Amino acid sequence: MKRKALWIVGIGVLGSVAMLTVEQGFADDGAPKCTLATLKGRYLFAASGVGFPPVFGTTEQSVGNAAGYHVFNGNGSGKDYVTFTLNGIDQHVPSPNDFTYTLKSDCTGTYSLVPLGQGLPTFDIFVSPNGDEMTSINTDPGNAASYTPSRRVWPK
Repeated sequence: MKRKALWIVGIGVLGSVAMLTVEQGFADDGAPKCTLATLKGRYLFAASGVGFPPVFGTTEQSVGNAAGYHVFNGNGSGKDYVTFTLNGIDQHVPSPNDFTYTLKSDCTGTYSLVPLGQGLPTFDIFVSPNGDEMTSINTDPGNAASYTPSRRVWPK
């Protein structure tokens, strides 16, 4: 009986030591991961929003509309081609406009027109894991605009 008890204790000790040497792991939730290259190609967009003073140099609440397309290069940079109206008046935005973007592995990120700090809009972005669609929301004070999902319309 003592011999059987020693075997059980020995196996328990070996099992415990083996568990201590194994690297701790976490279950993979199976979710696809995003990289900068996930966003590559041309994406159509359109949105309406409300601006509150002093956004865009206004002194009263304004309605803004934008439509165009983004061209993501897959490396954190790209160009925008856009028409923007404020209270129904075309603002004659020169196109193309350069932008930068970030994208974390959870497919969330940021998007900013450059040069930064020039009163140009910034956005939080949310991207489908395969990169076929994205949506965004303006994060600038005084701007209330979000974009319905933009679909990639030109190949990666």
